Amino acid sequence: MLTRDLSLTLYDIGAIKTGNFTLKSGTTSPIYIDLRLLISAPDVLESLAEKIHFKTSHLKYDLVCGVPYTAIPIATAFSLKYKKPMILKRKEMKSHGTKRMVEGIFEPGQKVLLLEDIVTSGMSLMETIDVLEAAELVVEDTVSLVDREQGAKEQL
Repeated sequence: MLTRDLSLTLYDIGAIKTGNFTLKSGTTSPIYIDLRLLISAPDVLESLAEKIHFKTSHLKYDLVCGVPYTAIPIATAFSLKYKKPMILKRKEMKSHGTKRMVEGIFEPGQKVLLLEDIVTSGMSLMETIDVLEAAELVVEDTVSLVDREQGAKEQL
């Protein structure tokens, strides 16, 4: 989904690094994309929100959710710019309060557009989908900014 211009911008802010990196999946890569830096680049976040909207404007959904943690600021920027309600999937259940895994206002059966920063194996996406479905939400569409093409599409 990243365009050449956006990729160059990510490189300029230091989000694209070269070297020898071990990814969350355990595989190694000569390229590391650190989209956590986007929280310090509001113009880039806004540009990403616009690109996501362009790619998803034909889809029907009620809520937006970012896969924790890196996609949460991306989902927030999208939610604010396009006035789409957002929910938040927790990485772990709180031991106090509501003890909910999904935060926000939602009703069973609502459709969620799920945003992911980088997909490798699809494991984080699947974990998030499982939690959202357990909360009786429906996930039909996901958007990933970067697909490392290492099996996620087949997994999903």
